[in-house]
Amino acid sequence: MGGAKNCPETPRQKMIGMMYLVLTAMLALNVSAAIMNGYMQVDDSLHATIATTEGSNEAIYRNFKAALDQNPEKTQEWYDKAMQVKAQSDSIYFYIQNFKDEMVRMVDGKKAVANAKVSQIGKQDDTNIPHQYGLKEGHGEVLKQHIIDYRNFLKEVAGQNDSTMMGREIDAMFATGNAHNAEGEEISWEEGIFHEMPMCASITVLTKLQNDVRAYEGKVVQFLMAGTDASDLRVNKLNAYVIPKSDYVIRGSKYSAKIILAAVDSTQRPEYYIDGQRINDEGLYEIVATGNGVKKFKGQIAYLSNLGEMQYLDFESEYTVGEPSVTISNTDLNIMYRGYENQFSISVPGVSNEKVKVTVNGAAVSRRGAFWIIKPGDGSKSVTISVAAEMEGKVQQMGSQTYRVKALPKPGAYFKSGETEYSEGNISRGALLNSNATVIASYGPDGLLDLPYKITSFKVNINGVLTEARGDKFTKQQLDQLGKLKKGAMVVIADVHAKGPDGKDTRLSPIPLTLN
Repeated sequence: MGGAKNCPETPRQKMIGMMYLVLTAMLALNVSAAIMNGYMQVDDSLHATIATTEGSNEAIYRNFKAALDQNPEKTQEWYDKAMQVKAQSDSIYFYIQNFKDEMVRMVDGKKAVANAKVSQIGKQDDTNIPHQYGLKEGHGEVLKQHIIDYRNFLKEVAGQNDSTMMGREIDAMFATGNAHNAEGEEISWEEGIFHEMPMCASITVLTKLQNDVRAYEGKVVQFLMAGTDASDLRVNKLNAYVIPKSDYVIRGSKYSAKIILAAVDSTQRPEYYIDGQRINDEGLYEIVATGNGVKKFKGQIAYLSNLGEMQYLDFESEYTVGEPSVTISNTDLNIMYRGYENQFSISVPGVSNEKVKVTVNGAAVSRRGAFWIIKPGDGSKSVTISVAAEMEGKVQQMGSQTYRVKALPKPGAYFKSGETEYSEGNISRGALLNSNATVIASYGPDGLLDLPYKITSFKVNINGVLTEARGDKFTKQQLDQLGKLKKGAMVVIADVHAKGPDGKDTRLSPIPLTLN
């Protein structure tokens, strides 16, 4: 140290040192000038690209608007999303532009140029302002959050995620993760752009971000425009079909059919499902009809969209099941019985029982299960049954039929013992004295009717002596008297009274029996 003070530099040494400093400074200026010139060229190129991209984007928006005007129902949802993309892209684009303008004003003061390119910045090599504005004042962190929000918005509006190609592209283009500096130290995204970086570098990076925003604005909007028909099925064949509301038409009603032009893709077959079960590739639904009434079913058609994704169309329909029917009528026997619940089966082909309406003139009518019960009154000589059906929301008259009304025919009286019914003739002692034997009213084995008559009383003539029984069985006294009879004795069950379905008392024929 002392030697240094006692030995000052010679003029020659001072001159050599000064020349070294000047040379070093000149070398540094040459390198910086070359670097700044490179940034200017990159920045100019980015501005030119942005202008071109914005022109292309405007053309996409015009085409999108034309598609909306032509088919708003199909396009409106996608156009609204495109407008959201435009608004969000403009927002972050102009935020970045304002970010650049603020730094230029800080570095150039009153000489600052609005919307300046790198070539228009006075102090291109300034490293303080990017650090001050971007890091110390925290604007770089805010910018990063805007980019994160914009990145997530693009993925959401386009229906993308980390597993899709476009989703991964958006993540890579707007990545904001930590990086490493030249020394290998981990630094934040904003430090990599603003820490000790010259203005020319920071401004160029921000211009690149603006370029990326415009580029992916156009890419996402183009994707949305393609989405207006992405779920459509590509077709290569047209078929004409006639779809009737019903194959069965009643005279006087309308035949209604919809004629459609169906476009199909003969190169791929959709999949058809009914109640979750896949049916044949032709879409033909066949089932054995069971039960009766209205049967409903629903299903889906699955097909590949233009994007290769499965799409599903839901449908539902119904059909009516009716019993096989035929109308066979003997007009000479068109009768029903007075005071009796005559049972009718009434149906209209092609119409469910629930939609059949029955009215009767001259009788009471009611529904019992699948049958109609018609009961003519005492004064009725004829009854007219009118049938209507509800079809296509309207009630239509289907026809009517008139029936003559007759009093119930008188049944015969029978003595029933076991499975044998006696109207007269020989009878064994065991059959006559059977404690379970009864007197009944019946139309006999060849009768056309089987009506519920109830025996109310009868009398028994035993050797000329009449005794009366209430109900349909012998009294104990009568059984004792019958038990004393000898073979060949005559027993007559007479004065038999019965009450029929019409509620009237009817006197039946006697039953002559001979004990054998």
